Amino acid sequence: MTSGIPAAPILPGWTHIYSGKVRELYVPEPSGESGPFAGRDDVVLVVASDRISAFDHVLATEIPDKGRILTGLSLWWFEQLNVPNHLVATTVEDGVPAAVAGRAMVCKKLEMFPIECIARGYLTGSGLTEYRGSQTVCSLPLPAGLVDGSRLEEAIFTPSAKAEVGEHDENITFEKMVDTVGGPAADALRALTLEIYSRAEEIARGRGIILADTKVEFGTDPATGVITLGDEVLTPDSSRFWDAELWAPGKAQPSFDKQYVRDWLASDASGWDRASDTPPPALPADVVERTRARYVEAYERLTGATFA
Repeated sequence: MTSGIPAAPILPGWTHIYSGKVRELYVPEPSGESGPFAGRDDVVLVVASDRISAFDHVLATEIPDKGRILTGLSLWWFEQLNVPNHLVATTVEDGVPAAVAGRAMVCKKLEMFPIECIARGYLTGSGLTEYRGSQTVCSLPLPAGLVDGSRLEEAIFTPSAKAEVGEHDENITFEKMVDTVGGPAADALRALTLEIYSRAEEIARGRGIILADTKVEFGTDPATGVITLGDEVLTPDSSRFWDAELWAPGKAQPSFDKQYVRDWLASDASGWDRASDTPPPALPADVVERTRARYVEAYERLTGATFA
């Protein structure tokens, strides 16, 4: 389920084709129309809005600057990773519309794999739930005695099958992934995902932040056949970041993400029944402010730059 999504902005030179929970997608206008990418069928403009989702709803209240923070952080991470990515243009000078500068990327159109590629270095979330029932995560056996927040001896790859908008992704075994994408692609995606996690975990740890887990997506570049990193990467919306100084296994760890939003919606103060069909209420100003501050802190601590 999702609440109403506002109309996408009109961008000269681009045709809107899709609204996701938090992103808008555009393709260039046909040949002869305006814009430096006019007539090209190999690129897509990805615009990150300030929308925020929780419990499978897009909320009516936005988080100011969230789209710019996530885009800026993704661009920074792309520079840190030695992995092919989908970036084509990121500035107005290179063709990004001025109206969405700072929150948009022109990207290669990829043939996306229908898999969410997840690396986990710590036990929490849905992995913890499965572990408590079977001592496994995606059918991978783990040692006994682990608790919420435990660090794993080695990071593990736990894929999930992409679900329709409004539905939950389904954790799957690696064998099921092989059935879906084939053995060579599955092996390559697992290796790339763990490589990205290892590199990012090292960088984050050097800045006093734990990267507990992360989700990345890949597609094949039709022009080259190369498996290419797409979508956002290593943001608070796609990863769990924890403050290393506050890490204490055995309980839920505070995250650099939208936890303030989830906690308020789940509290009596919101007056919202999650099991009902009614959309969530508007967020109070203090929840919006604290959530924005958490995203800004993640950006600044990871990149070392001031968010302006």
